[in-house]
Amino acid sequence: METLFCISIALGAGLIMSRIAKPLGLPSVTAYLVAGILIGPYCLGRLGIEGMGFVSHENVKEFEIISSVALGFIAFAIGNEFRLSQLKKLGGTATFIGIFQAVVATLLVDAALIGLHFILGEEKLPLSMAITLGAIAAATAPAATLMVVRQYKAKGKLTDLLLPIVAIDDAVGLVIFAISFGIAKAVEHGEFNMKAIILEPLIEIVCSLALGAVMGILFSIFERFFSSNSKRLCLSVTCVIFTVALSMIKFEIGGVHVGFSALLVCMMLGTIFCNVCDFSAEIMEKTDKWTVPLFALFFVLSGAELELSVFTDIAIVGIGAAYILSRSLGKYLGAYGSAKLMKCDEKTTKYLGITLLPQAGVALGMSVTAMELGAVGEMIRNIVLFSVLVYELVGPMLTKIALTKAGNIEPKPHEKNRKHRTAPAKIN
Repeated sequence: METLFCISIALGAGLIMSRIAKPLGLPSVTAYLVAGILIGPYCLGRLGIEGMGFVSHENVKEFEIISSVALGFIAFAIGNEFRLSQLKKLGGTATFIGIFQAVVATLLVDAALIGLHFILGEEKLPLSMAITLGAIAAATAPAATLMVVRQYKAKGKLTDLLLPIVAIDDAVGLVIFAISFGIAKAVEHGEFNMKAIILEPLIEIVCSLALGAVMGILFSIFERFFSSNSKRLCLSVTCVIFTVALSMIKFEIGGVHVGFSALLVCMMLGTIFCNVCDFSAEIMEKTDKWTVPLFALFFVLSGAELELSVFTDIAIVGIGAAYILSRSLGKYLGAYGSAKLMKCDEKTTKYLGITLLPQAGVALGMSVTAMELGAVGEMIRNIVLFSVLVYELVGPMLTKIALTKAGNIEPKPHEKNRKHRTAPAKIN
């Protein structure tokens, strides 16, 4: 009973906040995150009434399966952006920009935090922490970006390039993190494991893409046995959830740890399906409508999970601020420089970097892995929580502004009329 109360209150709070946010011009993503904070452990949850909000972070974790499924559908939707017709036009550009901006963000954060390491000393900012945070900086949140694009029906050159870059960014981020984290562990513990640094992340990426491809082919075959829209929608939901479940499997072969990235698996599932199935566009459209409440619940849960207590630690706030500023600069300069090199249009070059600022799920997953560093890992986790809190609240709004400035979001009719009415009259 308490579980159902929590879910209904979470959705209700998200709807109310989205209504409040609309006149303010804020994206729904931001409204959902704020709603999560309000019904989370630091606000409504403090009353300690089971079912009336989330009384603790452990309570929020009980709904983790919903977040996993939502991320699967988000990745599945992004995979739909990799249609062959579009890849022929943008594939090389998106790949180059995706890799370049991720590497620049990592190098800039590394430089800033390693510089702080020499100023503050090993005790306050260990070298292993600086290296690990630099790697985490590469990751971008696909969920917030996709939601803003959908809410405002963004269309244009920047949007066409943005979603493939976000997808590529996560694959690049996994490799960068594996290499950097291996170096960080060597610095912290004096152990250097080449297998963990190079082999395992490559295996994870290859296995994830292979599993996603197999599931995409099977999905396309099974869809042909059903003709009604309701049955096809049901099969779509079943296939994505089953694929998310498969991606959670981990095993070991000859001392090598083999795992899957749920994001990469589901992205590949969507990519294969949209290129193999003749009626994929119709199915994707119906699946998108079904996932609206699921995504709303996902962001409310994300808001409830945000750790507000990190603001009480001055060291975390200081290092977190340095991390946010250097990462933001790295993302912007990396995107700007690479877009310039690939001869993108002026508006795309100018505003692309701003749309790559949101950071959440992938970065949080990396911070959990960083806990292997012990006390240093705990500090890394708190700094990432601090940065995610800032990026998730500000990032969607900045993405909306950037897409609007780039001409990818059209003002609504009433906004156009208001601008027309308030425009100064011409003097003849």
